[in-house]
Amino acid sequence: MSRTEPAGNPPGDDALLAPGAVPALGPGVPSGAWPGPDPAHGTEPGASPLPPGAGAPGAPHDPTGPEETGDRTSSVGRLAATVERLRKEVRAAHAAADGRALVELAKGVLIERLSCGPAQAAAQLAELADQAGLSQLELAADIINQAARDEVAEIAGEFVRRAQGHRDADTEGPGQSVSVRLRTAESAALASGDTQAVAESLLEHALAPLGATAVAVWTAGADGSLSLSGHAGFSTDEAARWRYVPPGVATVARQALGERRPVHVPCLAEAGVPSIGHGRSAEGGRIALPAGTGGRIHGVLEICWPQLLPDRGPAVERQLDALAELCAHTLESAPADAGLHAPRESAGVAELVELSEGLHDPALVLTPHLDAQGHLTDFRVRHANSRFLDPAGRPRSAVGGALLLEAYPMAAADSDLFDKVERVYATGEPFRARRMTLTALVDQVPLDTVADLSISRHGHAVLLIWRIEDETARLASLLQHAQRLGRIGGFEENLVSGEVTWNGQLFALYGRAVTDSPVHLEDVSAHAHPDDAVTIGRFLQAVLHHRRPASTAFRLRRPDGVTRHIRVIAEPVLDAENRLIAVRGAYQDISSQHWTEVALAATRDQLEHTEKESAERNRLALQLQHAIMPPRRAPLDAPGLEVAVRYRPAESESLVGGDWYDAVVLPSKRILLCVGDVAGHGIEAATGMVVLRNAVRGLAVTGAGPAQLLSWLNIVAHHLTEHVTATAVCGLYDPETRMLRWARAGHLPPVLVRGADATTLPMPGGLLLGALGDAQYEESDVQLEPGDTLLMYTDGLVERRDTSVHDSLTQLLGTARTASATLERRLDHLLTHSKSDTDDDTCLIGVRVL
Repeated sequence: MSRTEPAGNPPGDDALLAPGAVPALGPGVPSGAWPGPDPAHGTEPGASPLPPGAGAPGAPHDPTGPEETGDRTSSVGRLAATVERLRKEVRAAHAAADGRALVELAKGVLIERLSCGPAQAAAQLAELADQAGLSQLELAADIINQAARDEVAEIAGEFVRRAQGHRDADTEGPGQSVSVRLRTAESAALASGDTQAVAESLLEHALAPLGATAVAVWTAGADGSLSLSGHAGFSTDEAARWRYVPPGVATVARQALGERRPVHVPCLAEAGVPSIGHGRSAEGGRIALPAGTGGRIHGVLEICWPQLLPDRGPAVERQLDALAELCAHTLESAPADAGLHAPRESAGVAELVELSEGLHDPALVLTPHLDAQGHLTDFRVRHANSRFLDPAGRPRSAVGGALLLEAYPMAAADSDLFDKVERVYATGEPFRARRMTLTALVDQVPLDTVADLSISRHGHAVLLIWRIEDETARLASLLQHAQRLGRIGGFEENLVSGEVTWNGQLFALYGRAVTDSPVHLEDVSAHAHPDDAVTIGRFLQAVLHHRRPASTAFRLRRPDGVTRHIRVIAEPVLDAENRLIAVRGAYQDISSQHWTEVALAATRDQLEHTEKESAERNRLALQLQHAIMPPRRAPLDAPGLEVAVRYRPAESESLVGGDWYDAVVLPSKRILLCVGDVAGHGIEAATGMVVLRNAVRGLAVTGAGPAQLLSWLNIVAHHLTEHVTATAVCGLYDPETRMLRWARAGHLPPVLVRGADATTLPMPGGLLLGALGDAQYEESDVQLEPGDTLLMYTDGLVERRDTSVHDSLTQLLGTARTASATLERRLDHLLTHSKSDTDDDTCLIGVRVL
């Protein structure tokens, strides 16, 4: 009976025989009748006189140890592992040559000591080595070391005592519970060969003492599904409900299969992952371990606890790994007719080779390559089919029989090809990818190749298929996508045979099924709008009769009732004798472009109409403004006073504003001086300006003061206009007393120029016009003197976007101090040197006392 042990267990748990322990010599040979090592003579039992690396063939010494060999799952680790394995194989070959001579020498010693023939000596050496748990090479070295010492009986007895001592320690030592349970479950599992019996034995002998209440053994399908092959601790109904888990369903076992590592779930309810028995033990813990051998996962062992997952020591972890390996061996040896596995390796590989030869694409048949410990390290190329095309340009003979990482070392680096092959072999889930980059080394230069890839597992082998994309196929793919995005369909019509060929996009444009017959070019009019028949006729005449390329647009009426705007372009195809034999061309759906052009034309018409309307309104507003307030006006005939006015309209006609001024001699001989600014621009501001200007002129004849006039003007702006707001300065000058009474409604103060100095008048309070229905205004008096100049203006003279009003007034006062020969020149100087940048209209009144 064979026995499976988890790697790395301590000797107290895992070894039935210690190194160097030898049982009886076999039939007919008494104990102690053969030469062996003697502790009294300086050689420990099991010690080998060979140098490092001279172990048994196929199992060379590893001087680095498991911690120093690197991560075998990474890309660089796999390449390093390949180099390391090749070095080990070279060392093993040398050691094997020396070992064979050593074994033959040991056989000679046995022939001399036991007085037997060569065949009997070889059989005796093999049997002794098997019973002692040593390799034949190690046992041969021990025999030769002690051949000169004639103490055969004592040495044999010592070996037997050591072997018996290890057996006693294995049953009485500290690890008794772990090792005994493991071996009991192992014996029952290997004896039964039935997955259901294995599950029951595992729970009874090994898992129940650990607190587990149920166990499930799952078989992994090639599509990623899981089938319940054995269970214990679950009810029959529960097992029937979970007998099959489809691919893609997230369970604890499926997670372990997909990640290829043990999955520990402390509490099933908190994890939120459904699993077998979750209704009964939702608060319990789960452990799922992949059950695999030689890099291939055959299924999953799932163990259930009724409470939170308990703490586990290293010995328990090793025991669980060993139980998963037992399940893997059971699943691997299950009958083929059970539907769990493919036929044996040899038959499966032969069938896969035959299958690959029937493919039109390059294909490789790969089989797993295991190291001495049974770990998957690489894949061997068992066959390259006749269609094989190497990305590096090598022949089939250079790749066949080689290891995958030796033939394609970049498979573990850039493209992760090895990872994908390894995963497919482990889980059975096929992998497919389009336009995957494969890298091959050509004279140590990486060469990238784009290919479609397919990897699938068949029994104990992997089929790797790739289709290298050539330039023609790539350009054809680009053209197909361009036609789809541009909504273009191509056609060709053979005028000799009458055959018409359409591509798939053209059927979609016409709204026809691909099984329908294409439309002949001369029959296009039957599918178009009747009003386009003449246009299509001219197009056909140009192509078919004048034999020159032509294009036209028409409205296509599809069978589904939808009308699309189509542009068709075609060219004639002539033979060597200049005869028309075919027509080829393309249709393009231009409906979006057509409706965009229609919308743009309507928008242009509307914009043109709006521009004309706006220009007319601005022209009328400008005419109205110029009629009321010309840029210059005749001097005002006022006794003892010189009055000059300036009006500067805005530079843009669209910014016609509401600035206004007025200077008039009232019946009382007093002079009314006003400047105002209506908010806004355009015809509304101009009409508001006319209303306020005429209103203040009419109200001034009542003899009321400036404050009263502004109060009445506020009522007019608030109640008698449509929401007009404005600022204004109103003054009454008495020529006899040279006294100026004035008031303001939110307007800038007048400037008084006296001699070489210029100052702003103190501002009385006053709200802008139209803001409130009832507003009160204050008045202020100014005694003017001969030679004084008073300036009244709107904000268009001083306003700047980046300057405060205070700074703008300071700049105005500096300009006003400049002496001028006449009042007219002073006003022109102020307009010329104005620093305003708002492009607003400006009113300016100058009054000089004579």
